[in-house]
Amino acid sequence: MSADKNLKRLLGLRIAKLRKTKGFSQEKFAEKVGVSPRSISRIENGANYPLPDTLVKIADVLGLKPKNLYDFEYEYSNKELYSSIINKIKLIKDDIDKLKLVDEILGKIF
Repeated sequence: MSADKNLKRLLGLRIAKLRKTKGFSQEKFAEKVGVSPRSISRIENGANYPLPDTLVKIADVLGLKPKNLYDFEYEYSNKELYSSIINKIKLIKDDIDKLKLVDEILGKIF
């Protein structure tokens, strides 16, 4: 894999991970960024680089500086981790089995 394709892939994976951490679907994220869901999909899949102004918008929606999108070993703050966990729990709020599993896991911590 060429360095260019690897960078596109890494950037796309990072954006997808951050988007999911914030609890956005591709559709909602695309709406907030001001591009089509297909554009977000192609960026996240490493097929396209975002245009510079799109990169700035992506970073803004994610609450980061654009340069942090390229920090592939970025450490999450406590606030970001908490937000990620809460957003994931919101996604399973109607699934009693998954909620029981989360409760069981948390019970082992506390």
